[in-house]
Amino acid sequence: MKRSTSKRLLKVQPVGGQIGYNWQNNGWVFGVELDASGAVSDGTNTCLAASGFIVSANCKAGPNVFATGTGRIGYAFGALGHTLAYLKGGVAWQNNRGDVFNNFERGGPQEKTHFEYGRVGGIIGLGVEQALTPAWSVKVEYDYLHFGGPSVATPPTVQNPPFAILPANTTGLSSDYHVGKIGLNYHFAADPWAQSDAPLYAKVPAGTAPIAYTAGWSFEGGSRLWLSRGRFQFNNSAVRYGGLEDPNILISRITYHGLDGLSGEAFGRVDSPWGIFLKGTIGLGRFNKGNMNDEDWGLTGKTGPLSYVNTLSGQANGRFTYYTADAGYDFLRGANYKVGGFIGWTYYEQSSDSRRCVQIANPASPCLPPGDDRVIGSQNTQWNAPRLGLSAETMLTERWRLSTDVAYLPWTDFKGRDNHLLRQATTIVEQRGNGGGGVQIEGVLSYFITKNVSLGVGGRYWAMWTKTDSPWTCTGCAGPGIISPTQFSKFSMERWGTFFQASYRFD
Repeated sequence: MKRSTSKRLLKVQPVGGQIGYNWQNNGWVFGVELDASGAVSDGTNTCLAASGFIVSANCKAGPNVFATGTGRIGYAFGALGHTLAYLKGGVAWQNNRGDVFNNFERGGPQEKTHFEYGRVGGIIGLGVEQALTPAWSVKVEYDYLHFGGPSVATPPTVQNPPFAILPANTTGLSSDYHVGKIGLNYHFAADPWAQSDAPLYAKVPAGTAPIAYTAGWSFEGGSRLWLSRGRFQFNNSAVRYGGLEDPNILISRITYHGLDGLSGEAFGRVDSPWGIFLKGTIGLGRFNKGNMNDEDWGLTGKTGPLSYVNTLSGQANGRFTYYTADAGYDFLRGANYKVGGFIGWTYYEQSSDSRRCVQIANPASPCLPPGDDRVIGSQNTQWNAPRLGLSAETMLTERWRLSTDVAYLPWTDFKGRDNHLLRQATTIVEQRGNGGGGVQIEGVLSYFITKNVSLGVGGRYWAMWTKTDSPWTCTGCAGPGIISPTQFSKFSMERWGTFFQASYRFD
């Protein structure tokens, strides 16, 4: 028997480089590229949940190296042919490694499997590249990579009591990645700093020069409507139980997913004559969609020990607020582009109530009867983190502008509260975490209706996480008013989606 698994597990932060060659024919550009990157990835989910009577596993997987070989075709446009829109496709290779950990097993051997492999797959992508000088250009690119996977041995589960056995087996793995890139390219055999009025990529008809950025003070502000989906995960380690020492072995996991929300936000940016800028965003949103899975391993129920339980609840009264505030300097600036670095701060808070409770794994652990729609719990999360990043804007044509913003979060501070209302006594879980990291990425394509008024559409992805040894305590878990000993967990969040914006620029 062979199981197959393919789940969305990963947050990936790749850093790398590329080399390539282009041929030009009028407005068309043909090229080949070789690309290699290292990745810091983080992903985990429940797997091999064959039955609620058998202990399931915690699967972790993460690529650490990508390499691609692609061909691309594009078309140069704009007043001077300085903008290239392109498609690409070819072969890809990844090195993937991970672990399969049996979760808390009562009285049985604690089994786990480590795997590491290289695999060839495919890649398709699209992007826009903008010339800054004859030698330097920046690009924004989206790639989709797919890899079939090998067969990986999975460990046996032997549990007693109650007696439950699942023999060792093999599992077929596959993986898919959606990767956004921002790159800086150097074109050989060109003056790296010269300004040129000649077409860069190809001979294209001349046109009106793009709207120039002012050399003095300027301010741009506006509003956005963000349609997004959120996710929050709370992994409770078994490290303090039964002499276990691996924090990847779990006794419980709570996953909030499908949290589709709508938020409104205001944003603004001030640019000075010296290249120094200030920018920020503040937003407020709501959601009434999504689900919460509450998984537990090794509980004791009314009929005896339980190997695995998984309850499903809906979400209501969801709210989230956020802001970013940055200060930076444009180290590259021209008539139709600017590229700068920045430092700043971000804050994100989210709250929701859980309604209903349906047992979907183990019938020996029923929850609420059908139709009972009461509130059974709530969760509040608060994230703070510093931001280090790059911001770039370029006029693609006289009226089209492309803006990108990439921030790395080297450290996070997390605070949360989880209330369980369905137990005999209300339990309150106080959660804290730090360390970890995160990433915040967005890109916007805008059209200037007039010299000052623009409309745009963009995409955004945010992710933050803590270390695996983040502490939490529970009041009421061991009895009314009793505070249990500190336990350890890992907390992580994601929110991503599309936004629409309108802005006004004062020069």
